[in-house]
Amino acid sequence: MSATTIPTSERPPLDQPKAGRLNIQYGPDASTEIAENPPRFTWLPVIEDEALYVLRLSQSANFPDADTRLIPALPLNFHTPEAPLDTGAWYWSYAVWSAETNAPATAWSKTRSFDVADSLPQTPLPSRTDRYATVDMTHPRLWLSPAKLKTFQKDIGKDPSHCSWDVFYEKSVAPWMDRDVMTEPEGYPNHQRVAPIWRSTYIACQELLYAIRHLAVGGKVTQDAAMLARAKEWLLEAATWNPEGTTSRGYTDEWAFRVNLALAWGYDWLHDQLSDEERDAVKTALLARTRQTADHLIKHANIHLFPFDSHAVRAVSAVLVPSAIALLDEVDEARDWLDYSIEFLSTVYSPWGDSDGGWAEGPHYWMTGMAYLIDAANLLKSFCGYDLYQRPFFQNTGDFPLYTKAPDTRRATFGDDSTMGDLPCLKIGYNLRQYAGVTGQGAYAWYYDEIKRNDQGTEMEFYNWGWWDFNFDEMVYLHDFGAVEATSPSELPTLKWFKGVGWTAIQHKMDVPDEHIQFVMKSSPFGSISHSHGDQNAFCLAGFGEDLAIQSGHYVAFNSTMHQNWRRQTRSKNAILINGNGQYAGKDKAQAMRSTGKIINAETREDHVYIQGDATEAYKSLTPQVTQALRDVYFVNDSYFVIVDAVDASEPVDLTWLLHANAPMSLGDTTFRYTGEKAGFYGQFLWSEAGAGTLSQTTGFPDVDEADYKDLPVSTCLHAKFPKAIRHRVATLLVPYSLSAPKRVFSFLDDQGYDCDLYFTDADERSFKVTVPKTFDVGR
Repeated sequence: MSATTIPTSERPPLDQPKAGRLNIQYGPDASTEIAENPPRFTWLPVIEDEALYVLRLSQSANFPDADTRLIPALPLNFHTPEAPLDTGAWYWSYAVWSAETNAPATAWSKTRSFDVADSLPQTPLPSRTDRYATVDMTHPRLWLSPAKLKTFQKDIGKDPSHCSWDVFYEKSVAPWMDRDVMTEPEGYPNHQRVAPIWRSTYIACQELLYAIRHLAVGGKVTQDAAMLARAKEWLLEAATWNPEGTTSRGYTDEWAFRVNLALAWGYDWLHDQLSDEERDAVKTALLARTRQTADHLIKHANIHLFPFDSHAVRAVSAVLVPSAIALLDEVDEARDWLDYSIEFLSTVYSPWGDSDGGWAEGPHYWMTGMAYLIDAANLLKSFCGYDLYQRPFFQNTGDFPLYTKAPDTRRATFGDDSTMGDLPCLKIGYNLRQYAGVTGQGAYAWYYDEIKRNDQGTEMEFYNWGWWDFNFDEMVYLHDFGAVEATSPSELPTLKWFKGVGWTAIQHKMDVPDEHIQFVMKSSPFGSISHSHGDQNAFCLAGFGEDLAIQSGHYVAFNSTMHQNWRRQTRSKNAILINGNGQYAGKDKAQAMRSTGKIINAETREDHVYIQGDATEAYKSLTPQVTQALRDVYFVNDSYFVIVDAVDASEPVDLTWLLHANAPMSLGDTTFRYTGEKAGFYGQFLWSEAGAGTLSQTTGFPDVDEADYKDLPVSTCLHAKFPKAIRHRVATLLVPYSLSAPKRVFSFLDDQGYDCDLYFTDADERSFKVTVPKTFDVGR
């Protein structure tokens, strides 16, 4: 289509509201660093859900007809072009499109510009016209096509251990032949959600998926008529469950997702085993449930406008992709659902990170989000050949858990985490191995091997079995990708900065547990939204095989008193309080997103790593008189930490420095020491411009229902409270060590003049200096 066909008469103005922090943004623009070619285009939609859009692209700001590319009739407010762009400067704008006149229905939007650099990864998305042109539409479609199924059957016939088939069959197929078919769950007592029922039914619905999927796959591969018949029994029973009842999306979406997925696999793999009447019954149930989820996330949650909905975004991968593939061209909506899903994953995803691969919700919810994304990406690649993994985010995101949740750590990172203080659960290792297969990165395979070694025997724990069957995952991975040789992470940089999410991590000798030090600090532009907490400028520390400065508390359940009153709050972090206040961590999403931080700098220098975080906005959310809240961290000679907190306020405020450990500490006037089972740390408050602090400690979780942590460990918090001042500068030494090799760092200071100079030396006579600027009016 030529630009000359666009009418030149005056058209109505386009509604272009300002994008809020919770909204999808207009992009790209001149401030955007383009990481892939073509870039991804996003804009705020108009209020009419049925609106279509037209996008125009040109390397001239005037959009001359001959050099302007028009992409008309776009049904969504985001788009990935089907071909890369030439390098250089580009300009773009959009308008509402009229299908009747085949021309723009509004004026063009504001023109935005961007630059495409040379040698960017090329990640175009095939158009809707071409996307499924060569797809085999016979069943099965999920994972194996009919042709791949025949090949797999031959390979299994030659070698039953091929792709670990024998283990899958013995442990994950055969047992379901003897299990009673599950009946419809009853729901909560008086329909009031309680954690034990949520958990038990969660597992039950997951087992429904295991039974149907594994019996169907096992029966098809072996051509076992009895097994296929048993799979049908499970499937047809699930199809009778009320889509509006206790397993509906509105009742408990996590239960509903699993029932939905079970029906999709059953409908697809047992398609030729069902009579017309049975097939219609299963399709009707699958369609009703998929429509529930699709309507919620597209029409109600509006994730194309508000993309920061953890469950709704997850449902794109967990529900829409497999269900739409199973139903494609058999029901009217399925193609729209699949196109929406592919375009969302190709363009908007991930709202929790950027091309660095970070995940703002933390490594545990990276694990759950990636688990379903991996499933969807593998299904799409197998079904229609689209390889989502080529996008830079997916090429880099394996670094996030590698750096922020080392295999020997438990409570030394941020965000909600269901492992309750256990070692990282198996699935995070399986995810990393998947990305080893995608990228060839041997350090990811090393991580998987370490998780498998550390976590033997945990397969049936709720946080594993309630989500995943690893025998199935093993078989699929080996079939689709194959093993990657593990390599030590020792050659990787010590420091990693995930700029888009405001996380930094230090990994020193991660592959040598007796010498390993992990330090994670965050100050995030995502604030405390979703599964993030009020923890800007907080840090966690693990060393020598043991957690030291920990994330306190237990994620027993979302919205529990432990979750809302403790874990989400700044007082459970290794952070500071100002006038006794932390950072906003309540349920107002807009305020949570405004309670932000930022990593200003993170770099490796000659003899130390330097990190600076700015949490001013986060602390202003509850203490408006704060004008600055900075934290500088120096990791010196791969050995010890110097932390300098700088707080300014418009009126005098007090400052409380917090540090959490697994057990009580020994306190002096200015010193503190923790001794664990393998390692410990000591610290000293070296200088405070506002005057000396008072040290105390408390054990327990104030304002938390004791039932939330019954039989669970209770941690201790150090409080160092400094007197009121308009300007605080607090310098702290923190020295982790192995109990088998205690460590001392010697220090003195010179505070005469306009600066406070802090000098450090260790047993090897390596010296280090930190200068803290000071003033002489502390506003007491």
